[in-house]
Amino acid sequence: MKTITTTNPANKEVIKEYTLHTVEDINNILAETEKAYKINRKSPIADRSKLMHKAADLLEQRKNMLAQTMTSEMGKTFKSAQAEVEKCAWVCRYYADNAENFLADEMVQSDASKSYISYQPLGVVLAVMPWNYPLWQVFRFAAPALMAGNAALLKHASNVPGSALHIEKIFSDAGFPAHSFSTLLIHSDAVKDLLENDIVKAATLTGSGPAGQAVASTAGENIKKTVLELGGSDPYIILEDADLDHAAEHCTTSRLLNAGQSCIGAKRFIVVEEVYDEFLKKFRAHMASATMGDPMKDVTLGPMARYDLRDEVHQQVTDSISKGAELLLGGNIPDGEGAYYPPTILTKVSSGMPAYEDEIFGPVAAVIQVKDETEAIQVANDTAFGLGCCVFTKDKERGEKIAREDIEAGCCFVNHYVKSDPRLPFGGIKTSGYGRELSYYGIREFVNIKTVYIN
Repeated sequence: MKTITTTNPANKEVIKEYTLHTVEDINNILAETEKAYKINRKSPIADRSKLMHKAADLLEQRKNMLAQTMTSEMGKTFKSAQAEVEKCAWVCRYYADNAENFLADEMVQSDASKSYISYQPLGVVLAVMPWNYPLWQVFRFAAPALMAGNAALLKHASNVPGSALHIEKIFSDAGFPAHSFSTLLIHSDAVKDLLENDIVKAATLTGSGPAGQAVASTAGENIKKTVLELGGSDPYIILEDADLDHAAEHCTTSRLLNAGQSCIGAKRFIVVEEVYDEFLKKFRAHMASATMGDPMKDVTLGPMARYDLRDEVHQQVTDSISKGAELLLGGNIPDGEGAYYPPTILTKVSSGMPAYEDEIFGPVAAVIQVKDETEAIQVANDTAFGLGCCVFTKDKERGEKIAREDIEAGCCFVNHYVKSDPRLPFGGIKTSGYGRELSYYGIREFVNIKTVYIN
C-alpha cells in the first residue's frame, strides 16, 4: 500500500498520511466520473447554476477550515488563504450567473434556412494542478467546466491532498451528480496513463514547463485538447514619469505575494536610469519592512511550500551573484525551523544569470537598469516567457500603447500589479503556455464549438 505524507513547511510537523489510489481505484473513479458526465451534460443549465451557487455558499461557510488546510499544507498566510477561498466563491457565482449567456446558441446568417453555433460539453476533463494556490487554481477551471456540462478529474500536487479532497466534497455536498468532480490521489507518473485513457477527453495543466511538455506531448499523441499555464518571469517596467511611491508599493506587493510563489508575480524590475536610484531606495524600504514568520499570524509572508523549493531559489540567487549580480537585501537562509526565505533584491542583473533567464519562484526581485523606454521594452520581451507584464507611468495613453502593442505577454497591466479576475481572460504565450482560463473564453475552452446547418 503506497502512501503520501503531508508536512507543515512552517515547523516540519506531520499533518496526515494518505493512501494512494490503486490502479483498480483509478479505473473505478474514471468509470464513475464518466457516468456523472452523462448526467451532468443533460441537466438544465439553470439547475447547474443553482448547484454552483450552493458550492459558493459552502466555500464561504467553510472558509476558515479551508484556509487552515491550505496554510498548514503549503505555508501561505492564513489571511491570504481566506482571501483565496473568497475568490473561489466569486468565480463559482460568476459562472453560475453567466454560463447560460456564454453558452447560448449563436445564430449565423448563411445560405442555409437556419444555421448557428452551439456549445456542447466534451466529457471528462483532467486537471493537473499545482500547490501554490491549492483552491483557486482548481476552481477557476472546475467552475466553468462543470457549468458547461463536463465532469472534472483532479490530479493535485502531492503536498496538498487535503485541499484536493475538500474541493471534491464541496461539489459533492453542493448536490452535483456523484463523481462530477473526482480527486485522484496519485503520483505524477500516473498522469500519462490517464491521458491515454479514452474516458479522458481533454486536459488542463498549471505548472512547470517540463510538466506542460509532458502533458501536451501525450495529449497530442492521443488527439486531445489541452490548456497550459506554465508560469512566467513577469517584467515590471518603471518609466521616468512613474509615481515611484505607487510603483514601489505595487512592485513589493506583487513580488512577495504568496511568498513569491506566484506565476504572475513580478519577477524582473526594469527601471529607466533617470529614476533608478530613487525607485530602488523606495523599493528596498518596502521589501525590508515586510514581516516573515508564522503564517497563522499577521505577517507579510510565511514559509515557502517545501524545503527543496526554498533551496532551489537560494541556489538561483547564489548562481546569479557568482555571475555578477549584487545582493542588496536578503539572500540568506535564516536559522531555525521552517522553509523560510527572506525578501531578497538582486541588482546589476543581466542576461545569462538565473535571475534574468529563469523564473525564480520565491521572494526574490531582479532589478535591471535601462537607458530609456525603448530598451525597457526590449529587455521586457527578452525572455522565453510571456505571461504577465506591468508598466508604471503617469501618462496612461503611453502606458496603454506599450501594454497593447509592444509587450509580448497574455496579460498587460498599467499602474497595477498583475492579477487574475473571473471577468477577464487569463493565460500566456511563448513558453508560458496556451489557451485561456476565466471569462467567456475560459468556459469555451472545453466545449465542442458545433456548427448546426439546416436547409
